[in-house]
Amino acid sequence: MSISTEAARRLLHERQLRATTPRIAVLRILAGAEQPMSYTEVLQRLGSTEWDPATIYRNLVKLREAGVAQVVSRAEGIDRYMLAQSEGDDHRHPHVVCEDCGRVSCLPADLVAVSTDGPWAASIQQATVQLRGECPECRARGESG
Repeated sequence: MSISTEAARRLLHERQLRATTPRIAVLRILAGAEQPMSYTEVLQRLGSTEWDPATIYRNLVKLREAGVAQVVSRAEGIDRYMLAQSEGDDHRHPHVVCEDCGRVSCLPADLVAVSTDGPWAASIQQATVQLRGECPECRARGESG
């Protein structure tokens, strides 16, 4: 999902955040991401800018604190961010870490069902599920090579 600069400004204002140019840029990158992104991946996607890398990191933190973005994976000790789809969205589903390319991807919901009922409900809601294996792209490269 991409987001226009104007839509990014509106979202930031709704969450009582200043709509600075770096913050809008980070927000637009997260909105266009198909998988969770680390701080380093956000920097790479931004390319060469005049902004200090610490500014980008602080903006990721501000977006998380305001509920605009969330840390959805901490695979290998690295926070990976996604844009929250709605206020209060907790993005609770499994992720898979590719052991070949290192990419972290959201596992399609139809592959793994997680029940939030019963005595384990509160624990499950606070859990992060990380699976490891090969992503479809790496498997395809391995089979064709």
